[in-house]
Amino acid sequence: MASKVLFLLLVLAICSTFVFCNAGGSKKKSHYKHKGGWGHGHGHGPRGHDSYEPEYDGGLKNDFYRKSCPRAEEIVQTVTSRHVTSNPNLPAKLIRVLFHDCFVRGCDASVLLNSTGNSTSEKDANTNRNLEGFNVIDDIKSEIEKECKGIVSCADILTLATRDAVSLQYGRPLWKVPTGRRDGTISIASEASANIPSGASNFTVLVNNFASKNLTVRDLVALSGAHTIGVGHCNFVSRRLFNFTGRGDQDPSLNPKYADFLRTQCRDPADRTTTVEMDPGSSLSFDNHYFKILKEHKGLFVSDAALLTDDKAREFALQLLNPKMFFDEFAKSMEKMGAIGVLTGSQGQIRNKCSLVN
Repeated sequence: MASKVLFLLLVLAICSTFVFCNAGGSKKKSHYKHKGGWGHGHGHGPRGHDSYEPEYDGGLKNDFYRKSCPRAEEIVQTVTSRHVTSNPNLPAKLIRVLFHDCFVRGCDASVLLNSTGNSTSEKDANTNRNLEGFNVIDDIKSEIEKECKGIVSCADILTLATRDAVSLQYGRPLWKVPTGRRDGTISIASEASANIPSGASNFTVLVNNFASKNLTVRDLVALSGAHTIGVGHCNFVSRRLFNFTGRGDQDPSLNPKYADFLRTQCRDPADRTTTVEMDPGSSLSFDNHYFKILKEHKGLFVSDAALLTDDKAREFALQLLNPKMFFDEFAKSMEKMGAIGVLTGSQGQIRNKCSLVN
């Protein structure tokens, strides 16, 4: 009997030691490390953003494919770089595709799915008809499949490629992308129309839309900074130029000289093909110049001008005139957006082709 008691005491002692020795030690800090192809930058632009520890929800983690497909992120970066070199407009295109994906069913690559005979997919919704860059994701997927078949999701590829495309001009990743997303199997056009805010949205609509994705006003303002790259179609701004209240007038919140310039570019209110820069003179450089033109009331869309109609949003937008603050805040908000509604573990699937369900 005495020997049994001594044995139990020994077991308890060992268990207690194990628990206390590991208390607080199993939760390691996240340190971003990109394994593929990044140089040392150009000696300018933002530095790495390691001043905070992001919260990765839903099973995402850094370097998810470290063992299963070690070169996955390197392949994404290499192929993306090749495409951006030949198409400088690609960063803006991909960041729009990612936004439109994450705001519908979460970041599950559902926007990449083709329509079928039974259903019209998000890709073919009216709000998505100008999306481009799908061929780049397909190219990356094809290259990765040659090395690691059925391992890397289209959702992770899209999220990584967007970050890499935007970051290329600086030669270093501008924000962290934890991985482990899986692909969705459902894509419905009507859900895109219901969840993606339009360029005509006012501040209330924008705030409510972002709040439904657990994104704050600060996220709304920071992510609007993505409009520093890319172009907008004339038909989406024509009402501000020609018939804002139905009386043949222009939007009074739009800088008059800028409105005059836009009318030289967008001469026909019904023009669906002509485009104008969202950030005049700086549409290929990812920086905080958007907030300078916003302050001058030169935001292209009603949704841009809306940021100045709320005191807190306007104050934060003016703070983002500081380049370091913009890059830090944009990085945080992109990481939050990239974690919206992600599928992980056994959820969803790893699609063999990004445009088709397995």
